[in-house]
Amino acid sequence: MIKVSGLKKKYRMGETSVFALRGVDFTINENEFVAIMGPSGSGKSTLMNIIGCLDKPSEGSYQLNQQEVASLDDDALSAVRNKEIGFVFQSFHLLPRMTALQNVLLPLRFSNPPNDDRTYASELLTRVGLGTRQEHRPNQLSGGQRQRVAIARSLVNRPTILLADEPTGALDSKTSVEIMALFTELHKAGQTIILVTHEEEVAAYAQRVIRMRDGNIVEIEQRGEYAA
Repeated sequence: MIKVSGLKKKYRMGETSVFALRGVDFTINENEFVAIMGPSGSGKSTLMNIIGCLDKPSEGSYQLNQQEVASLDDDALSAVRNKEIGFVFQSFHLLPRMTALQNVLLPLRFSNPPNDDRTYASELLTRVGLGTRQEHRPNQLSGGQRQRVAIARSLVNRPTILLADEPTGALDSKTSVEIMALFTELHKAGQTIILVTHEEEVAAYAQRVIRMRDGNIVEIEQRGEYAA
């Protein structure tokens, strides 16, 4: 599903070049649950942005579903991002004046939704445990409930990959466990998940952990199913 070869990302800072990625290689197969870990400055956020088609590498190859995306222009990257990738962020990014259902429906404005899009969005909210909260606005929901809305929204375009950036970073420990249990359920149902985190407790839910430091992969740890 994902194949990365010799991936580098270089930034210019004045007259100096700084490498955020120094030549990264890995593959992620369909229906894997993978965590990318590393301290601040390790390159994990840069790698996430490239995988999510939010940024381009300076060098190397990135193939998503056998399509070379490393050299696509901005419009093509946007199309791939909308079709293939669902995003879950630490800070939810819900629109405060919209209901939970309206927030879930929002990505469909930028695609060609099926006729039953509202029904499907409602089903997703029920699937994440918010069947009775669909008309509530974000300020009427707890942090965990808001993240569940964000997860439902990430799934509404039926993406091949769910990309989660520190999805429990704004949540307490009990709610974090509940959200990670939901990710596990989604994975068991067939969803490919890539999760970026700095927390060992969160990475423990993944089948495989890619550890980064100073722009390099320093370890790839294979784990059993649902270790947490």
